[in-house]
Amino acid sequence: MPPTSVLPEPAAVRVAEGERLRSVRVPGVTLTVRSRPPAREGRPPAFYVHGLGGSSLNWSPLMALLEDAVDSEAVDLPGFGDSPPPDDGDYSITAHARAVIRCLEASDRGPVHLFGNSLGGAVATRVAAVRSDLVRTLTLVSPALPELRVQRSAVPTGLLAVPGVAPLFTRLTREWTAEQRVRGVMNLCYGDPSRVAPEGFRHAVQEMERRQRLPYFWDAMARSARGLVSSYMLGGQHGLWRQAERVLAPTLLVYGGRDQLVGFRMAQRAVRHFRGSRLVTLPDAGHVAMMEYPETVASAFRELLRDATGPADEGDTVQPDAEGDPGPSADTGGGPTATIETTRG
Repeated sequence: MPPTSVLPEPAAVRVAEGERLRSVRVPGVTLTVRSRPPAREGRPPAFYVHGLGGSSLNWSPLMALLEDAVDSEAVDLPGFGDSPPPDDGDYSITAHARAVIRCLEASDRGPVHLFGNSLGGAVATRVAAVRSDLVRTLTLVSPALPELRVQRSAVPTGLLAVPGVAPLFTRLTREWTAEQRVRGVMNLCYGDPSRVAPEGFRHAVQEMERRQRLPYFWDAMARSARGLVSSYMLGGQHGLWRQAERVLAPTLLVYGGRDQLVGFRMAQRAVRHFRGSRLVTLPDAGHVAMMEYPETVASAFRELLRDATGPADEGDTVQPDAEGDPGPSADTGGGPTATIETTRG
């Protein structure tokens, strides 16, 4: 892989109205951070970590709905979104967690309300376990924590971790258009892909076209998948489930009933490991509930925020059933078709 200093200049990433992008240089890596300033000053900081193959754009719908409650920043992990690869080529969960920690330390915004989805959920779990001083609350959407019986639909993604599979897949799918790739990703990640608005689909295709021009795109995917699978093999105090037990921050767990990548059955195990956690299950959601049902996730987080900080700290809020703009990646339709189950561990 060529050094980052000679990589071609990537096309500009999309910045939604009200958002800003900035570059943060920390030891070993340069990170792009997407921010959405709060509606008024003094809101507590929030920090969002995306999943495998995603970017900070995945959090735009939720950030827009929470702009009155928190001061939001979402990171592009090394090698994803607009962030170049890490200097040492390390894409392990530990390396991603280290990058997040260094970014939080550099900004001096902690403790933050930390969010993570999928791979980002594993990263956020490790951050919360080893640096409790940086995390005020933890919200995990379909976190990629170790499963012994992986769903059949998740096997192809896991195979990216096998050396040689990513180059082979690249050759086999050379003729696929960006539209075909995006439809495949949405069919895998959404419980109901029809919820994606036409504008959201167009933006996703543009982002896919941009990423495919990056020479390190598949390398970052394969190495991050390998890092995630490797983390599943760790035992003792370094195991992710053991680290989940060490999390002290109030935790919100969100699982989708139609998730094809993280087993819905893992929800109850997560409740048992994250002490004092609360669980929200969305029977019709897939792997990215914060994009598919952003209003519901925002409402659940507001309840967590109220309980963790109190009304005086939270400031003005909207009612749980209030409508907001979920952003271009999701429909503005109603919430899940079934009642949300909320429990506390």
